Amino acid sequence: MIAGLPMYDYPELRPANDALWRWIAAYLGNKGIKDLDPDLSRTGNIYSLWRDPDLMLGQTCGYPLMTELQDTVTYVATPVYTAPLCEGPLHRSVVIARNAENAGSLAAFRGTICAVNGMDSNSGMNLLRATLAPVAAGGHFFREIKISGSHRESLRMVAVGEADIAAIDCVSFAHFCRFDPDFVASIRVVAETGLTPSLPLITSRRTSIETVQVMREGLMALGKEEPRPGFLDQLMIAGFNVLPTHAYDAVLGFEAQAVAAGYPLLN
Repeated sequence: MIAGLPMYDYPELRPANDALWRWIAAYLGNKGIKDLDPDLSRTGNIYSLWRDPDLMLGQTCGYPLMTELQDTVTYVATPVYTAPLCEGPLHRSVVIARNAENAGSLAAFRGTICAVNGMDSNSGMNLLRATLAPVAAGGHFFREIKISGSHRESLRMVAVGEADIAAIDCVSFAHFCRFDPDFVASIRVVAETGLTPSLPLITSRRTSIETVQVMREGLMALGKEEPRPGFLDQLMIAGFNVLPTHAYDAVLGFEAQAVAAGYPLLN
């Protein structure tokens, strides 16, 4: 059984993510769950990892969870992040532009270039689409959409002028404030999006409900561990919540808002 690539696995955070998985693997091992790969899987395609029948624990985005993975994975829990603008197990995105950009409102970005980490991203696409929908007036809003491939690259593109605007989830942005201060100093936050649950932890559908329950118990115990593990603070994790099954419906709710406003596609 493998543990998949975490969503916040920046090079600076990899030792902390490794320590997190070692703690969880040790807890599961003590509960009789064996044959766990001791190392996080960082090879291959993340979409394949999410669908791997041997996935014991991974992390995905709320949008693919609701649109692509419903029949493939089981929801385990949601981290509670301590990053600014998070509210308990909920997070939002910040919409950023360059400091030199004079646009004073979202409507003023019509006809500009938008950087998007991926068109299946809740924080980079879905929440931005819903935020823009009231000012997009049902039309084509941007001159160009550039797919950056990651929030970190979206930040860089805006900071150096390769794009004019982007949406970055607030947990990533808090990490970038530490890791990329020069890029952050070159941009400003022009808007904040609505809230959805933070990035969910998932397991394969093949994982038994008994094992899922043990993982949940372990995550709850980790959040209460004394002395507090340093890797949790490095990852900005206060603890973990198991949310109601309908909690991630909020992701599709923002999509529905954009569709109702006549802006079904970020364009």
